Amino acid sequence: MKILKKIGWLLLIVFIIAQFFRPDKNEGSYASLDAFIAETNPPENVKKVLKESCFDCHSNVTKYPWYNSVTPINYWLADHVKVGKKKLNFSKWAEYSLKRKEHKMDEVHEEVEKKNMPLDSYTWTHGEANLTQEQIAEIVDWGKKVQANYKDQLNAK
Repeated sequence: MKILKKIGWLLLIVFIIAQFFRPDKNEGSYASLDAFIAETNPPENVKKVLKESCFDCHSNVTKYPWYNSVTPINYWLADHVKVGKKKLNFSKWAEYSLKRKEHKMDEVHEEVEKKNMPLDSYTWTHGEANLTQEQIAEIVDWGKKVQANYKDQLNAK
């Protein structure tokens, strides 16, 4: 019994010390999304969904929940954002080639239509990110139009 108490105290001390070590935050400016918004011209309702359901993990701007202050959860969230940005970063939209933009828009509307995005692990704690069928349809329609525009531009070259 004495050993369990010592292990418990040791774990508590390690947990407290770990709170002083944190990953870098993804706290850019919404201005980094201006090029994407200007180029893809989402309707207001789609823009709202993108902000609530996509930008936290797929841009340089993350609104962190209160529990991001707890280590090791903050490392899990940082990794989640890192992976999301690696796959698609709306803040870097201006740097993408036309072909890549066309492909990414195809992925956006497909992943939303298949209900693969936003991830369940995100919507569990961000209820506003749960998409209705109407929101899904709006994103899919908008995404297909933007993708078609990019295809037309590629074919014109």
